[in-house]
Amino acid sequence: MTPAARLSAAIEVIGTLLSERRPAADVLKEWGRSHRFAGSGDRAALSSLVYDALRRRASAAYVMGEAVGAETPRALLLGTLRLARGVDAEAIAALCDGSRFAPAPLTDDERARLADASLDAAPAAVRGDYPEWLDAPLAAVFGEARAEEGAALAERAPLDLRVNSLKGAIEKARQQLDHLSPTPGNWSPLALRIALEADGKAPPLTAEPAYLKGLVEIQDEGSQIAAILAAPPRGGQVLDLCAGGGGKTLELAALMDNAGQLYAYDDDLRRLAPIHERLQRAGVHNVQVRSPKGRGTERADVLADLEGRMDLVLVDAPCTGTGTWRRNPDAKWRMRPGALAERMKDQAEILDAAVRFVKPGGRLAYVTCSLLDEENVGQVRAFLDRHGEFRIVPPAETALALGERGIALREAALERPEGLLLTPRRTNTDGFFVSVMVRGA
Repeated sequence: MTPAARLSAAIEVIGTLLSERRPAADVLKEWGRSHRFAGSGDRAALSSLVYDALRRRASAAYVMGEAVGAETPRALLLGTLRLARGVDAEAIAALCDGSRFAPAPLTDDERARLADASLDAAPAAVRGDYPEWLDAPLAAVFGEARAEEGAALAERAPLDLRVNSLKGAIEKARQQLDHLSPTPGNWSPLALRIALEADGKAPPLTAEPAYLKGLVEIQDEGSQIAAILAAPPRGGQVLDLCAGGGGKTLELAALMDNAGQLYAYDDDLRRLAPIHERLQRAGVHNVQVRSPKGRGTERADVLADLEGRMDLVLVDAPCTGTGTWRRNPDAKWRMRPGALAERMKDQAEILDAAVRFVKPGGRLAYVTCSLLDEENVGQVRAFLDRHGEFRIVPPAETALALGERGIALREAALERPEGLLLTPRRTNTDGFFVSVMVRGA
């Protein structure tokens, strides 16, 4: 496919997304099945262009004189080329020449808008490329910097790896991945970062021997930091109460050096399914997976024997995922206020459920990939009001789990009395909130 044909295809895919409000990955997969002539390079280039348009949806529409919710697919793609990729008006006009498979030629208005693309007078939600209804919640956290924080969330996410210390040291991983030019992480001593190609395409990491043999896992550095700050004790008893596919479970096991006992649970059996193969590949031996059994009122209490025994309970809570918009840009435009209220209800219930497992003197680590106070500091404050036997571990103390890097992390992150907030703009990671609480002895 020519670059012009790829642009036409991206306009078609964005049109489907706007009209049907489906996940981008599903629409792109469907497009690939119905356009068998498109090679892997074409599909990758199309995917990159579509995701860039979703990341910059508000600003791209703005420079083309349209509003989010009423914008055309063509305007989004033209604005994206100008803003996200720095293509000038003349080069865009060359792509849109009206030839076979190419978009129609630019109108005089389109050409003028592309030549004078500026966001200087745009409102914060446009400059930050986030839904307007989230402006007030983000302003409560970031104030006047909310547009800059949002803009950082509209950039492409890097490819971060975590070196599995159960299989080898970071230098071993760097040597095996030397052809990918990995660089050390900024904060996590376990992190390596792989540069993406110019169009955002990532190398086929899952085919690398280092991955297949369990030496490295794909995991954002912010997620790695969250597990480190939870500080699982070597030889202790730890419960990962929202284990999902096991990303943080694997890291906790490595941090514990396969000693002690780690329990992995998730109330959704489907989310938990991948964990078994991942544990085996990573060489983890100290994890018991506790799968939910039964439904509704008949669901068995498979964690009853853990009551009051845990040195650490990790609650990686379900949330709106605002901190992961770099990786899931379509999710921010499908998010509605009702989703926030639902997530807040879930978080409170899970935190309350975690209490019974924390022993006196034990710790409860609360983690979200959200940037919103309602899901972060607000939840911690409400929890402490309900459970007076817990107190917050000061973020300065929590950060010591990273050693000297923890001092620098505190300076970079947004520190609140309740915990630390990492963001793409501040720490060049996904957005993560981490709060650690301890139960009175």
